[in-house]
Amino acid sequence: MDFALATELYPEDYWYRSDAYLNMDSDLDLIQVIQQLHGSLDPRTVFACFGKILGQHLPIKGLQLTLDKQKFVWGRHYGIELQRTVADKQDQFNMIYQLATPLSTAQLNTLSRLEEILIQPLNNALKYQSMSTQAMFDSLTGLGNRYYYNQAIVTALARANRYQGQVSLVVIDLDKFKQLNDIHGHKAGDYVLVGFAELINEAIRNTDQAFRIGGDEFVIITQGDTQAAEIVCQRIIDMMPKHAQLTEYDIKCSLGIAESIPEQLADNLYDRADKAMYAAKAAGRNGYRIDVGD
Repeated sequence: MDFALATELYPEDYWYRSDAYLNMDSDLDLIQVIQQLHGSLDPRTVFACFGKILGQHLPIKGLQLTLDKQKFVWGRHYGIELQRTVADKQDQFNMIYQLATPLSTAQLNTLSRLEEILIQPLNNALKYQSMSTQAMFDSLTGLGNRYYYNQAIVTALARANRYQGQVSLVVIDLDKFKQLNDIHGHKAGDYVLVGFAELINEAIRNTDQAFRIGGDEFVIITQGDTQAAEIVCQRIIDMMPKHAQLTEYDIKCSLGIAESIPEQLADNLYDRADKAMYAAKAAGRNGYRIDVGD
């Protein structure tokens, strides 16, 4: 998928280049406004740029937009409240403005024109964000996918090498997951995977990153040494009996830990953690083992 395509305008989106729209307030350069709003594919950046432009030309001190569980906010949150709907044939945004003074008829006209210009760049950014999320996250569990993991572990190791920090990798495999799928079906398997992903999110710290890299295999990038990773692993084991989605099918897991060493490649770190995970399985499952390295 070529994300660069998200920056292109479709022919019907060139409506604002007509003379009627370019022949507006002399102090408002619409071409510049359009260029600024199309300058980013981050929705929050586009929204903040829109707020800044409004603040330069109108007595607007703040604005906010809530859309699909996302909240976009710019400026201050007090003043005269004005609610408006920004829409075209396909999209609709409900905006809340905070005004320093009521808007005149001319100012309302200016606001309407600027709102119309906002729709396309904000919609482009939202679509790009959605495509990026689909490319980086597992659609079933919401955790990072293998592609995201491959990027994240390289970044984490590079940062650790640069600042002489420590990174540990945890590899997790659900015990007897194949039997669960064979007996109860893949729908039950998906039910368990979603539940286990929720458990991982509860167990890890804000500085850790969790991924599902395939089947019933999960990995966690832990900031810190093996002791930090042990705490996360033990927390996962302790929490499993408390999750109905896992106890319903008597699900347990085996975990392996490996701490990075200077200049170690990501694949080597994974192999060590994976080896430790299989050692945990051989030891009776439902536990973790640590690979101490060479």
